[in-house]
Amino acid sequence: MSYNKYYEEWAQNPFSFWDKKAKDISWIELYKKTLHKTDNYYEWFHQGKLNTCYNCVDKHVENGKGEKVAIIYDSPITNTKKKITYSQLLKKVSSLAASLSNIGVKKGDTVILYMPMIPEVIISMLACARIGAIHSVVFGGFAAEELASRISDVLPKVIISASCGLEPKRIIDYKEILDKALSLTSHKPLKQIIYQREQHLCKLSLENDISWNEFVDTSSSINCVPVDSNDPLYILHTSGTTGIPKGIVRTNGGHAVALLNSMKMTYDISEDDVFWAASDVGWVVGHSYIVYAPLLLGCSTVLYEGKPVGTPDAGQFWRVISEYKVKTMFTAPTAIRAIKKEDADGQELKKYDLTSLQYIFLAGERADPESIKWTMDMTKKPVIDHWWQTETGWSIAGNFPQFGLFDIMYGSTGKAAPGFQVNVLNDEGEKLDPEKMGNLVIKLPLPPGCSSEIWNNKNRFYEAYLKKFDGYYDTSDAGIIDKNGYISVMSRTDDIINCAGHRLSTGSIEEILTQHKDVAECAVVGFNDQLKGQVPIGLIVLNTSSINAEETIIKETINLVREKLGPVASYKKSIIVENLPKTRSGKILRSTISKILNNENYKVPATIEDVKALELIESLII
Repeated sequence: MSYNKYYEEWAQNPFSFWDKKAKDISWIELYKKTLHKTDNYYEWFHQGKLNTCYNCVDKHVENGKGEKVAIIYDSPITNTKKKITYSQLLKKVSSLAASLSNIGVKKGDTVILYMPMIPEVIISMLACARIGAIHSVVFGGFAAEELASRISDVLPKVIISASCGLEPKRIIDYKEILDKALSLTSHKPLKQIIYQREQHLCKLSLENDISWNEFVDTSSSINCVPVDSNDPLYILHTSGTTGIPKGIVRTNGGHAVALLNSMKMTYDISEDDVFWAASDVGWVVGHSYIVYAPLLLGCSTVLYEGKPVGTPDAGQFWRVISEYKVKTMFTAPTAIRAIKKEDADGQELKKYDLTSLQYIFLAGERADPESIKWTMDMTKKPVIDHWWQTETGWSIAGNFPQFGLFDIMYGSTGKAAPGFQVNVLNDEGEKLDPEKMGNLVIKLPLPPGCSSEIWNNKNRFYEAYLKKFDGYYDTSDAGIIDKNGYISVMSRTDDIINCAGHRLSTGSIEEILTQHKDVAECAVVGFNDQLKGQVPIGLIVLNTSSINAEETIIKETINLVREKLGPVASYKKSIIVENLPKTRSGKILRSTISKILNNENYKVPATIEDVKALELIESLII
């Protein structure tokens, strides 16, 4: 079937389309209604009951595939390689789930996971799903204050963590960060379960601390708990323009149906294949395509603890593909740029047999054409950029091998995935003609798998995504759709910086900078970076009373951001200025500042208060 015919099949009868896809999921009780709407809240597969863990693990074991490899764990940092079968995974997940249940963790309770890229994080996610508990994974690169804010939002009954995370040249003391985070919040979990890694054994200092090995009764097991289709599976926080993290809620039923469908449609994967998403479980890509989608399908998934370069060289991605016969790899453009920088002539790549590799998918940020061309030239494989968000949980647009790849257009993220009707609107909500740039929006209802609420604040989802354009979900991305349906995402419409695939709020960084005693006000903007896409730069106005040396203040502000937000921010440059360009109403002209610093054309806003402030910024061109 062609892409056009498949898309039309969905568009003409979306309910029938998704009913067919839902038959691939094992339901405990079949849903009574395909789509149910209450106010601005949509529920797919209304009143159906299932269990995501059952569909990821038990189902395959029961179908005689228990000896098939589920997880391939590869850690060049620790020189560890391990394969876990579906039967082994079932035992590990069931034991942890039973142990959690024995201390009172039940359906609807929340559990925070603050863990590195080790099999135990997947086991923990599935164990929560098994008993109907809601997991919230916090990225290990976040500092204590960011972890504390998520603890305060989620109020977990239990926190599962590890003694450390590992970087090529340093050990990250997870337990120390966790202890500090707990000191910053009034919420006290029932237990902190700590997995001790031999690379750094930590002291269990808090009265509620318990080691993983002591906690988990490996002889125990527990059956899967039925949950409603629209019960939450997990919460994953994303940054907002205010700097306040939004807890994106993913529900069980629609999530399972959408992700299983996407493995076949988007990535051309069967249960006999090996799939590798080179991401982190702290981000949505890791949730969707390291853990849930591959396991729902029953194929083998790679869990990689390492970097694209430096662990130890720029050939590690190609080694993993060759060693485990990976069919499809999914990574970020940043990783490709890092490899290209270190191995421009492809000498490391030439060491490995990439016969198994059929596709390389990119997402997380805008993929520059040069990196795509380089990768295609070196690997002789199609490199496919595709577009999706934390909120959607799977791709909004792409290029779909199931229908035969259409021509790759550099700079485009492909065509809309069946399930998504993408339009371009102007700020007044009017549809724009092809090739006209505007607001990229998705016609409601969003398909299964997409979020429709913020944890503890349903109205916030409406305010953030649905209010601006009636009948549409606002992606907060700007772009164009050409006459052939190719979508090009050009930029964010808000002040989110996309650094190495990580969305960072400028507001959150500004809030940290203004905590410095010498800082009167500041503006953080994105500066184009060849490797990371964008990095934040802070323009700082000092208090008139400041007597400290500017060099000292610059160093202290950089350290402050690193301490409060973590290295994920990649914040390495503060610039002290006399004043910031503003409108007469006092709004800082961040977009204009960004264009100037990036040597881009700009127009002087008619509402500017002092044009000399822009001239000052021009003198700072880096």
